[in-house]
Amino acid sequence: MMSSPTLECTNIDVRFGPVRALSDVSLSLERGQVHAILGQNGAGKSTLARALSGVLVPEAGTLQIAGRDVPFGSAAATQAAGLDIVHQRFALPPGFTVAEALEFASTRKMGGLFYSKRKVEAAWQARLDQAGITVPVSAVLSSLPVETAQAIEIARALVNDAQILILDEPTALLSPETIETLFAQLRQLRDAGVTLIVILHKLKEVMALADTVSILRQGELVLPATPTSELDEDRIRDLMIGGEPSNKAAAQTSVLASGQKDLLTFAHVSSPSKGPEPGLSDVSFSLCSGEILGVAGVEGNGQRALAEVYAGLTQAIAGTIMLQGAEIQNADISARRNAGLRSVPFDRMTEGASLTLPLWENAKSWMSEAFRGATFPFVSLRAMRTEAAAGLDNYGVVYSSVEQPGGTLSGGNLQRVILARELGGDVIAVLAAQPTRGLDFGATAFVWDELRRVRQDGAGVLLISSDLDELFDICDRILVMRGGAVAGVFANTATRAEIGHAMVGGRS
Repeated sequence: MMSSPTLECTNIDVRFGPVRALSDVSLSLERGQVHAILGQNGAGKSTLARALSGVLVPEAGTLQIAGRDVPFGSAAATQAAGLDIVHQRFALPPGFTVAEALEFASTRKMGGLFYSKRKVEAAWQARLDQAGITVPVSAVLSSLPVETAQAIEIARALVNDAQILILDEPTALLSPETIETLFAQLRQLRDAGVTLIVILHKLKEVMALADTVSILRQGELVLPATPTSELDEDRIRDLMIGGEPSNKAAAQTSVLASGQKDLLTFAHVSSPSKGPEPGLSDVSFSLCSGEILGVAGVEGNGQRALAEVYAGLTQAIAGTIMLQGAEIQNADISARRNAGLRSVPFDRMTEGASLTLPLWENAKSWMSEAFRGATFPFVSLRAMRTEAAAGLDNYGVVYSSVEQPGGTLSGGNLQRVILARELGGDVIAVLAAQPTRGLDFGATAFVWDELRRVRQDGAGVLLISSDLDELFDICDRILVMRGGAVAGVFANTATRAEIGHAMVGGRS
C-alpha cells in the first residue's frame, strides 16, 4: 500500500504586485526522503519555502501536513504541525551565546517557569552533545565556523520536533570539506524518518543527496516529485532553463601563450592578519594578460586578505605589487580603480551592493563616464541614470526601474548589476571572489561567460572559489593558498589529488 504523503500543498499562487512568483504549484512528498527543489534564480524556490514555512500567505492554495490542514501565514502553526526551516542566512541572533539563541528561538523552552542560566545552559549542552555538536553553549554564535552555526540551526529545529525540515541552499556558505559532513547528517535524519526539503544549485550535490527532485521554472512547477534515479543532469538542466542547449565550446579554457605578459605581480607580499583569518605571508605570483588564475584553498586561509590587499582595503606591510610595471602597493582604492583594477567582492548582499540604494547608484561608480565627463559639482544625475540603465540592459538585468532598491532583485540579477559596474570600461585586471556562490546554473554560466570575455579582451582575472569543479572548468592555472601563503601554482591539467594535497598540507 502507498503511504499517505507527509506534506501536500495544492494550487499555490503567490503574487508580489504585478509579478506572479508562484503559479498553481502543487507538491506531494513522502515521509523519510530527501527532496530537492531546483530552479534558476527567481524561479520561486525560496518563495515556495517561505509559503510552506508560514512566512508568507499565498493568494490561493492549501497545505496539509501529516493529513491535517495547516493555515498559511503562521510560522507557529507550521512548527506545531512539525515543519521548520533553516534559512540560508541564519536566523539565530549572532550576538547571543549558543544557549541564549537556542532558548530564544525554540518553541520548547529549557528554562521552565523560573529562568535559570545554569539550568538553560546545562539543558542545551546536553541536547547539542546528543546531536554530536561539540561546541560550548557559552560560545557567542558570531565566533563559530559557519558549518557549526548551521548545525546548531538544524538542532534548534529538531528540538522543536520537526518531522519536515526545509533547508534553503544549505551548502552555499560551506567549504567542500564540510559539505559531505552535512550530507551525512542529513542522510541520518532521513533514515530516522525526517522528511528533508532542500534547495540546491549544484547538480553534483543534487545527484549525490536527493531521493526525489522537483523543478520550478518562472514560478511554475515543470517537474513534480520524481525519483532522482529516473533523471540525469542534462534532463534536469534542460527542464530548469527551458531546453536551451549548453555551449560546450564556450566551456573550453584557453592555453597560456608564450607571448602573454605579466599584468599584475605580487612579490613577497605580506599583510597583517584580521581576526581568525591569517594575513598574507610572503606571497608571490603573477597574473598574465588573457588569463584566468584560480585561487583555491580551504576557506579562511588568506583568500580574503588577498582580496583586500589587491583592492587597497588593506595595506601590505612588506613586498611589492606591480601593475603593468608600476608599483601600486601604496596606491589607494581610487588610484587602483583608475589604473584598471576591478573587484567583485565575496558577498553581493553586504559588500557588493546596497540593498536600500536605487539600482542606478549601485550600477555606477565614480568611474562613470557621466561623472568623469562633468565639471564638479555639476554632475548630471539624469546622465548617470541613463548610463546605468544602458549598463543594466547590456548585462540582462531584469528590473522595472533604475530607482528600485537593490534589495528587490534576486541574487543572480544583483550579481549582474555588480558585473555591469565592475567589468564595464577599461579593465586591466579583475578579482572575482566567489562570484557564483548561491547562483543557479544559468546565472553561473552568465558569470563564467563574462569572465571569459574579459580574458578574451586581454585582461587578467583572479578567481577565488571554494568550488574545485568551477576552478577546473574555467581557469588556466590554479594557485593554492594555505595559512596565508602560496602552497603551489598548478596548470589546470593537475589532478584534484594534487590540489587537495596542497590545500591541506600534503605533498604537492
